[in-house]
Amino acid sequence: MAKHYDNDFKVTIVELLKSGRKSTELSKEYNLNNNTIRRWRREFDLKSGDFSKKRELTAEEIELKTLKKELKEVTLERDILKKWSIYR
Repeated sequence: MAKHYDNDFKVTIVELLKSGRKSTELSKEYNLNNNTIRRWRREFDLKSGDFSKKRELTAEEIELKTLKKELKEVTLERDILKKWSIYR
């Protein structure tokens, strides 16, 4: 089962990492996986230091998400109509 750490703990680990401590050192001291520490640092940089908020989507990502949703709906409607026409 995966462990869940609160945001303050993650920020503390990343700040220790940025202060010059090595990730292998921190992983031994706090009993954490080295990859987890590196992932937290990437997330910290992407989310401007706040683990609780989600990364903001760009306009292109929002448009892509909308288009994928619309395509899924249209494909579903098409499949329903195909099945309906077969049974008529």
